[in-house]
Amino acid sequence: ATISGYIYASAGYGESTQDMVYAGAASIWEYGTMLAENDRFKTEGSVTYADIDIERIDNQRKKSAHFNYISPDGTSESDYSRHYNRVNICDSFRTDFEKALFRHVEPHPFVPADDLDYRCSEILSIQTAALVKRLSHIGCHTAVIGISGGLDSTLALLVTALAFDRLGWSHDRIVAVTMPGFGTTSRTKNNAWDLMQALGVTCREISIKAACEQHFKDICHDPAVRDATYENTQARERTQILMDIANQTGGIVIGTGDLSELALGWATYNGDHMSMYGVNAGVPKTLVRHLVKWAAENSFCKVSDILLDIVDTPISPELLPANENGEIQQVTEDLVGPYELHDFFIWNFMRFGYAPEKIFFLARKAFDYDDETINKWLMTFIRRFFSQQFKRSCLPDGPKVGTISLSPRGDWQMPSDAWSSIFMENAKAL
Repeated sequence: ATISGYIYASAGYGESTQDMVYAGAASIWEYGTMLAENDRFKTEGSVTYADIDIERIDNQRKKSAHFNYISPDGTSESDYSRHYNRVNICDSFRTDFEKALFRHVEPHPFVPADDLDYRCSEILSIQTAALVKRLSHIGCHTAVIGISGGLDSTLALLVTALAFDRLGWSHDRIVAVTMPGFGTTSRTKNNAWDLMQALGVTCREISIKAACEQHFKDICHDPAVRDATYENTQARERTQILMDIANQTGGIVIGTGDLSELALGWATYNGDHMSMYGVNAGVPKTLVRHLVKWAAENSFCKVSDILLDIVDTPISPELLPANENGEIQQVTEDLVGPYELHDFFIWNFMRFGYAPEKIFFLARKAFDYDDETINKWLMTFIRRFFSQQFKRSCLPDGPKVGTISLSPRGDWQMPSDAWSSIFMENAKAL
């Protein structure tokens, strides 16, 4: 409740043998997390040390109602408030990036190593319960979902199947549609078909090529110019197909986009950006892979081979034609950056409000990337996060599954015109 650092040192070994034997225990904690502890029952002296992140504690206190009622003079205005001394952090000096850091920096904060099994089970349960309520509340006859053979749509399909099981509805009321376009590869298309058939859903294949070619003619766009128009035409055509099938069948479109894509604005406005309920809206990309893998090993063992191959498939929107070998040539992480870095940036920026300089410092401790790579993608994150807020301002409903959400209706109320200049300047100076 105090949201504080805690340093404990007990009586030392050998101080008494009468009725109490002291072990000389010492430990350092930060907001409930142990940073360091010593070996007890040692006869010689020892030193236990760790870095406590004061800024992290301070930012957490700002979010807590326990600390909202402390007057400027430090006197309590409520029985539920807590007295604490605010530490003023001097920012007039540059960070020593070579400084040793005496604490662990988790490179994948959304994927905890110690309770991953529990976390995956809990998140899938939250997603499933949310979709069950939405489907039953609306009185849907079907759920319509586009299946690409990639991670996000696979997770959304698994959640939908679990929701239908919970409702006691037949899987044939799930209308799964694969919509091959100019960049679809045989690997993703085959995985999509194999998964849909194995789950017993209603399978449909609708090619978008002819519709997109007609659209190019209508708007006088040369299809040889493979720009944003070329790519977004395909995403919007797919969304139109799904929406209209939902109208035909009395259902809703299940969105597949994840938290990382929303943070980066890596979605086509009014294309894959839009749905009628986004089950993955609170799940970051680094966790999507683990959820699908967990589902393969637990809830969907019969289709584990398909799911594990999807886990190993490069992340791609497949909007550009494949290479001469029929392989994916448009790899998302080559274009927008490694998702493990972006999820690290998202966590530290949104959860703790850190400046780019501090995020850069922590990233250097957590990853093996060189400084230029980290800074390049950190600047990409800042630029895209601020410039793409307009897409998040009109998001479909979707369940929050962790401590971070980009919903404009609750957790993240940010103006679409918020300036990023101060953050970019901080990053450029690194």
